[in-house]
Amino acid sequence: MLNFPGLARSANPITHYICSFMGQKKLIRFQEIETFSNVLQYPKDMQGKWKNYFKNNNPITLELACGKGEYAVGLGRLYPQQNFIGIDVKGNRIWRGAKTALEEGLNNVAFLRSKIDKIGDYFEPGEVSEIWITFPDPQLRFSKMKKRLTHPRFLRVYQQFLQTGGLIHLKTDSPDLYHFTESVINLYGLQLLIDYDDIYQQQNLSEVLRIKTHYEGLDIAQSNRVHYLQFQLNQEMPVEKDHILKSLFSETQPG
Repeated sequence: MLNFPGLARSANPITHYICSFMGQKKLIRFQEIETFSNVLQYPKDMQGKWKNYFKNNNPITLELACGKGEYAVGLGRLYPQQNFIGIDVKGNRIWRGAKTALEEGLNNVAFLRSKIDKIGDYFEPGEVSEIWITFPDPQLRFSKMKKRLTHPRFLRVYQQFLQTGGLIHLKTDSPDLYHFTESVINLYGLQLLIDYDDIYQQQNLSEVLRIKTHYEGLDIAQSNRVHYLQFQLNQEMPVEKDHILKSLFSETQPG
């Protein structure tokens, strides 16, 4: 039997070794992003200053819960005259997108490490033109409904800095999150611009919607389709209506 010093708590030394290796890999990535010029970790006093960071006044688009940043990078390639910021709290995931952007010289792509509910601290009113929410955790349990990134709780945060007429894009393989977001749009009277139940059934699909993320490839929802919604936050979303939204889903989802 293999004998690894210091592994007394592990019933399987090989498993322990793999976990240790993965932990070291994360640590290395955390150390690397400290040196990346395109990664800002919980920065101070950034509201209204992104034009100084990018050295231009080009429109800014956010990718929320960006993971490895495939959309921020993909959009940056397609639209060099626009700026893109991938936002995620997990630095080891941001590392991949940030490294790719640096290697390709995509100076219009940056990454912000932060919790999503805190992003209002980093942008001033009207500073952001579009938001992409790509394959987020659908938070399927009813008790976690407020954690869905298209819940009014988050949409109100986005309203703080999204331009008038600014767009929100949701791309997901979760039918639950898709229908939940449709309900939010209808209940609060938001402007729905595009609703695709399955983007791959559409003819002449745009290059933007052809960008694939790591999580799309996993098909975690096993729905064999990708849903897409594009809408605007053109109305106030009174908190008083939140209980109506809650009641709509209280009997249809697991607790």
